[in-house]
Order: sequence, then C-alpha cells, then structure tokens
Amino acid sequence: QVQLVESGGGLVQFGGSLRLSCTASTSIFNFKVVAWYRQAPGKEREFVASMTAGGTTNYADSVKDRFTMSKNIANTAYLQMNSLKPEDTAVYYCNAFQGVVGYWGQGTQVTVAS
Repeated sequence: QVQLVESGGGLVQFGGSLRLSCTASTSIFNFKVVAWYRQAPGKEREFVASMTAGGTTNYADSVKDRFTMSKNIANTAYLQMNSLKPEDTAVYYCNAFQGVVGYWGQGTQVTVAS
C-alpha cells in the first residue's frame, strides 16, 4: 500500500513563503502524476498544481507565478509557495497516481495571516 505524507505547513504572514513536502513510501518516479490540491473551510477541494513523471507541470491560475512544484530523485515532491495570500489558507493534500490507482495524503494545514 502506497503512503503519502505531507509536511511543511504552518502559519505565515501575508507575502511570506512556505515549502510543502510530499514524501512517498516508494520512488516518486513510480507515479504517472503527482499533484497538490487544497481545501479551504466550507469549500470544495480544488486543484493547485501537478507534475508528470516526465516533469511537465501545470498550475491553477490562482497560484501561477507564485507556486512552483518540483521533485527530488528519491521519493519527495515539493510545492514552493511564495507571495502567500490569506485566500491561500487551506489544508493542502498530495495526490499521486500509480497506473489507474490514486492515493491521497492526510493533508497539511497552511494558514496565511493578513
């Protein structure tokens, strides 16, 4: 069973930065796609960013030019978040697909104070 563990969330001031990590129980290159989603209180979970096994990235318009997704050569994907805004406050989830099976992490809270 594949496990994904997010870390790096916390409280940050408006305009600050955070780097989230998604550590997998297997090589990150075993996944066809790794993605980040977020869910704010009272809202539906929404797409934030994704990266294919080949390294192609895609971002939601709301985070483009502020967030950057990357991965290391082992088992971790990252989401670098700069110029954070209060509307970025949410629980951030890592999602990864291995074949047709998708996996989710437990989430990490990001709170941006105004």
